[in-house]
Amino acid sequence: MRIARFTTGDDPRYALVEGEPGQEQLVVITGDPIYTPVQPTGERIPLGDGVRLLAPVIPRSKIVGVGRNYADHAAEMGNEVPVSPLLFLKPNTSVVGPDDPIVLPDWTEEVSYEAELAVVIGKVTKDVTPENALHYVFGYTVANDITARDAQRTDSQWVRAKGFDGSCPLGPWVVPGLDVEDLAVRSRVNGETKQDGRTSQLIFDVPALISYISEVMTLLPGDVILTGTPAGVGLLESRDVVEVEVEEIGVLRNPVLRRG
Repeated sequence: MRIARFTTGDDPRYALVEGEPGQEQLVVITGDPIYTPVQPTGERIPLGDGVRLLAPVIPRSKIVGVGRNYADHAAEMGNEVPVSPLLFLKPNTSVVGPDDPIVLPDWTEEVSYEAELAVVIGKVTKDVTPENALHYVFGYTVANDITARDAQRTDSQWVRAKGFDGSCPLGPWVVPGLDVEDLAVRSRVNGETKQDGRTSQLIFDVPALISYISEVMTLLPGDVILTGTPAGVGLLESRDVVEVEVEEIGVLRNPVLRRG
């Protein structure tokens, strides 16, 4: 099952996505599926003309990122592998959806992409064990943890580097009930593959991350966890097109621009 958030020019709605790539149909459902049972309305809309996919979730509370959670990425950045999950926060104002532009801020010259599996929380989550952690997951989506590398180097915290507007593309939809132990995580810039890793390479897997984070802070329905990125990160330039793909979920595509 795939669940999308979309608009046809009016208020956002939710739908199940059915069909093969290029022939998808939206089966419209009532309400927000994180909070209400999935109930089709009977309306079906072809995914195409007049339909705009939105970020499948706008976190009510927070996005929790995990840094250096692939050993090869830690090494390429000249860092040691962390002994416990390295956490940071992104605000919900950083979220954009499929095909929305990533706008490069004028205060940074080094903005990079980071392909990631994202976890969408479905229940209030506090002090859960790794064994029980997946019961609190609503589903999974694709994320691009856009990062201002120069600000990351100069600032003692990562708020500016990781939290600026548009720095968290999410989409194209959420997939509940997915086995994410060994999925491919890839990125492409202008059609050229840049990253090609697997979730089996995570230093701290999804259950461990949920458990660890829930000991620190309460996770609320709709909160998102970014699980880390494999090696191959690089810089983006205006007019680039960046694609992030997670196996069995889909492709998140965003153009890049710099205003002014």
